[in-house]
Parts: sequence; C-alpha cells; structure tokens
Amino acid sequence: MRNHIAASLALAVALAIASPAFAQKADDADSLLTRAVELYNAGNAAGALPLAQQALAALERQHGPDHLDVAFTLNYIAVLQQQLGRPQEAEPLLLRALSIRQKALGSDHPQVAALAQNLAMLYRAQGRRDEAELLFKRALSINEKALGQDHLAVAANVSALAALHQDAGRPRDAEPLYKRAIAINEKAFGADDPQVSPSLVALGELYRTSGRLAEAEPLFKRALAISEKSFGPDHPDVATSLHELAMTYWVLNRIDEVEPLFKRALAIREKTYGTDHPAVAQTLNTMAGFYRDQGRHADAEPHFKRVANMYEKALGPDHPGVATSINNLAVLYQEMGRPTDAEPLAKRALAIREKAFGKDSPQLLNTIHNLAELYRTLGRDSDAEALNKRAETIKQKAK
Repeated sequence: MRNHIAASLALAVALAIASPAFAQKADDADSLLTRAVELYNAGNAAGALPLAQQALAALERQHGPDHLDVAFTLNYIAVLQQQLGRPQEAEPLLLRALSIRQKALGSDHPQVAALAQNLAMLYRAQGRRDEAELLFKRALSINEKALGQDHLAVAANVSALAALHQDAGRPRDAEPLYKRAIAINEKAFGADDPQVSPSLVALGELYRTSGRLAEAEPLFKRALAISEKSFGPDHPDVATSLHELAMTYWVLNRIDEVEPLFKRALAIREKTYGTDHPAVAQTLNTMAGFYRDQGRHADAEPHFKRVANMYEKALGPDHPGVATSINNLAVLYQEMGRPTDAEPLAKRALAIREKAFGKDSPQLLNTIHNLAELYRTLGRDSDAEALNKRAETIKQKAK
C-alpha cells in the first residue's frame, strides 16, 4: 500500500511553508504548529491534530477567518485528518482553504495550485479519480503558466498525475509523465543528485507493476546507488530503494535475494524512525506478505500482528490502514485453517471501511470478498451469498 497520505503531507508542508505568510504567524500558533509537525514526524498524527486545531483557533481570533495563515493551517489539519483516516472531515477544510487562497491571491496563483493538488490527492485516495484528474491538471496548468515548464513544482504535479493514471490502470499515460519528472529533476539538480531518486523509484514501480521487470531493476539500482553515495548506507532513501528492489526480485522469483534486502530496509527504518513508525510498518507488512507467499505462515503472523498494533497506535482504531492490516491477518488465519480466529478480524475490517468510505464504496469490495470466502469455509453459504450480492450491487452503482 503506497503511502499517498504521507506524500501529500510532505507536499502540503513544502509548498505552504514557502509562503511569506507562514513566517508571520503569532508566536503561540507558530509554536503549536512546530510541535504538531514534530509529533507527526515521530509518527504521532493523532497527537499532532489537536495542536494544529488550537493553532487554527488562535489564528482565526487574531486575523479573522479569511487570512492566508488560516488557509495554511486548514490545509495542514486536512492532511492530518486524511492521515488519520477521516477523508470526510478533510475535504471541507481543503475546500475552505482553497476558497481563501483564490479570493486573496487569484485563481492562477501557485499557492492555489498547491491546494488543488492536495485536494486531488484526497480524491485519489477516495477513489474519486475523475475529480482528482481535473484538479491535478488544473494544478499543473497553473504552475506551468506561473513558474515555467521546468519548475520543480511542475515535476511534483506531473508525478502526482502519473500516479493517478497508474492507479487507474493507464500505464501508457503515466510513463511519459514520470519520465518528464525525471528530466526536470535531472536538469535542476544533475543526474546523480538524490532529488532525482524518488522519480526513478516511481518509474521503476510503474515498470514493475506492468511486468516490465528488466526495465524496473536498473532504475531501482540507480536510485539505490545515488542514495548510498549521497547519504551513506543507513539513510531512509536507501531503505526505499532496497524495499522496491526486493519487491522486484520477489516477482522475478529470485527468492534468496529478497529477504536480505527487506531485512536491511527494515533495520534502516527502525534505526531512523523508531520501532513504531508507519514507515516501519510498511516494510513489515510487505515482509509478512512475502512470508505468506512462501508458505511461511509462522513467520508472517507476528509481522501482521505487529503491523496492526502499530497502525492502531499511530492512526487510531478506525483508520483504513488498520482495516487493511487486520484483514491481512484474517486471510492468513483462514489459510492456516483457523477460521474462528479470522472471522472477528474480517468483520471488524469491514466495519472500519464502511465507516471511513461509506457502505456503498468500491473500497469495500476486497474486504467483502474475503469475508464471503470465510463464510463459505465455515459452511455459512447464505451469509456468503448475501455478501456476494452486496458486492455486485456496489459494482453496478460504481459504473
């Protein structure tokens, strides 16, 4: 599961801090936001949220509801809400922030583009691809016009649009956009600069998921070499490249090479972030999937359990990431012949997703399917059939 939310937070902060207004905040709001960012970076989005909300209240009291500093903080809170699995609460905050910036700066300002991009990321995470595409294209158009074709903000825009196309199964549309992002970053920084590595990894992931493994491997190796040369062997960017390279070798069935790469990536992330950070959970979750695929259920189970506990601690009990992790554990238990252990987990995963996305969202389909299969294993054919009918109804509504 790609961490779209963390990426959107990084983009939101990077673009919004560039605003001169950010440096002019009242001391209390500034200190509250600084502490919120520290908590988020430590993996504690739930702790960051109330501090950011207090900062918003202070800014509204001092400047009124339509100040640019208010828009910045609304944007930040919205991304935190999304990180915590509350997209319905994030959307009105982003819309309000976008309205403030448009009114203050005009509809073609780069700061408006930044908010359009973040709103598009929210819609992408919700599966609202048509709405997301319009906003991604609007952000790209604004920045191309205001900043030029080769600006770094444009590289971020085209990368985000490429990822949306990749989600939608449109690799031919995604590939030239990823290549354009690489070209912009290489022109700005040089071919061996670490700023180029994320774009290389993104294109490599597109090739890997498209079955173009021979093209994916050298991109991951190049990104790995750049990061190791620039930062040393223990940097988080090194861990990212190791993780992706391990995934590629897994698909290539070069099994003996997979586990050492995952273990090294895990060690780097634990050293960098601590043992309970979502970045650590990502590697643990993928390792658990690898062990499961290899029939090593006893090795997979503690990893899946640890991931579920980490996501619940970091994101709260009702986050979709928690649903994904406990659903994975439920499937594992079913494969291990433990359906009575699997059922409560599968039901809880479905309840979390219903709360987060609504009862008719396509985001529920995988969880519904898994629960239906579990009911068939338990001999509860009527319950399984009811779930299958529900899934079909959701599919029809989504067309």
